[in-house]
Amino acid sequence: MSDMDALDTEIQNAARRRTQLEEQFLQADAELKELLVKGRAAGLGPSEMAKLTGFTREWVSKIAPDQSKSRKGAIQRRLDRLGNDSG
Repeated sequence: MSDMDALDTEIQNAARRRTQLEEQFLQADAELKELLVKGRAAGLGPSEMAKLTGFTREWVSKIAPDQSKSRKGAIQRRLDRLGNDSG
């Protein structure tokens, strides 16, 4: 086996390992995001969950926004638009 054949094999093995690890990362990422949404729904704040995860509060808020505030904001935007249309 030549040096190039050995290098080709190493590259292929590394690419396979990378693909497997990427799949594992994506699964873990989806699981974490799902848990953050559940935590937010259970009343945990983004600061508390940021401390638990090591991520920033802003990232946690983006992944798991406060649904009640999101709904209130959407309702208010609709009302503001309706108010502008009638005036």
